[in-house]
Amino acid sequence: MTVYNAPPVIYPVGRSRFHACLLLGLWLAGAGVTLLWTQSAVLAPGGALLAGLLVLGLAGLAFRVWIQAPEGQLAWDGEVWRWESASYQAGEATYRLTVGADFQRVLLLRLENSDRASLWLWVGAARQPDRWLDLRRAVYSPGRTARSRRPDSPQLPAAGQGVAVSGAMQQRARHPDTHPALRARVQDGGRP
Repeated sequence: MTVYNAPPVIYPVGRSRFHACLLLGLWLAGAGVTLLWTQSAVLAPGGALLAGLLVLGLAGLAFRVWIQAPEGQLAWDGEVWRWESASYQAGEATYRLTVGADFQRVLLLRLENSDRASLWLWVGAARQPDRWLDLRRAVYSPGRTARSRRPDSPQLPAAGQGVAVSGAMQQRARHPDTHPALRARVQDGGRP
């Protein structure tokens, strides 16, 4: 069976509404539990005030986590993942991308560079719906190393260049021997 690698894709990443709702939901649950606890327990003087300050502090922390979410572009060139942002234009090649959580329309991704520094990204379909499936294919693709690339395969674009994936099927149609179903279509005159 022939395995096709995911085509190159560049996808915008920024603050996620899902991430904000998740943080808000967790904070509201914690605030509710704290409120119930302060109402039902006998607390030392100032205990309720301390609990309230703790809940407010956690709200500030949750807001800070959301507001400082990384913004930039996640790029897959067919071999490695790159992160491109305003603070780092060159897009350092990374060695590993793992899925922390998959909610179908939102992914929590962990991008780890060669120094083992991690960057957690909330990536949602709402950012660029027409490229969402391309990104999912790339995330779950096994990848292609320089050794496994065929010598006749096209040159992949460099980081920062625009990548169009819409012509991927046209390229496969030009090389019908790569897939039995396409080979049969070409032999039948292109009819489905």
